[in-house]
Amino acid sequence: MNHIVKPGETLSSIAADYRISLSRLMAANPGMNIHLIYPGQKIRIPGLPSPDTLPYSIHISLSQRKLTLFHRGNVQKTYPVGVGKMLTQTPTGDFVIINKAPNPGGPFGTMWMSLSKKSYGIHGTNNPSSIGKFVSHGCVRMYNRDVEELARIVPIGTPVHIRP
Repeated sequence: MNHIVKPGETLSSIAADYRISLSRLMAANPGMNIHLIYPGQKIRIPGLPSPDTLPYSIHISLSQRKLTLFHRGNVQKTYPVGVGKMLTQTPTGDFVIINKAPNPGGPFGTMWMSLSKKSYGIHGTNNPSSIGKFVSHGCVRMYNRDVEELARIVPIGTPVHIRP
C-alpha cells in the first residue's frame, strides 16, 4: 500500500506508525532521498495490501460516537463507540488496520486492532458504560462482542477514516 506523507512526518515516524523498521521502509522505496521527504509524497509501505483491493472500509464519526462498517461502499453495520476526551482526543485522518491482537488484557477488552498511528487502535473495553462517551485516551472503544465481530470481518489493511 502507499502512504501519503503528512506535514511534520519523518521516515522514522512513518516506520513507527506502521510498526516496521526504517531499513525495511527504505528498501521498499529504492531511489528515495531519505533526507528529503515532503507532504503529499507517496511512500510504499511493504507488507500491507492496497486498500483499494479490499471490500471493507470503516468510517468513525467522533461527534456522533459511531463506527460504520462499509462493504463495497454500502453500509453493512453501525456500532456505538467511546472516543477520546478533550485532553486526549482521538486523532482524525485516514489510517489502516495494521494488526490484530486477541485478549490484550486490562482496559483493552477482548480484542485490539492497531491503527497506522502509533499507540492508537480500535479495541474492546472492561468498562462497557464508557461506550457512547468521550472518555478514552484517544483510542476507539467498542463493546467486546462488537469489536470481536468487527475483527472477524475486516482484514489487515482495511482503511479507517476518522472524522470530527
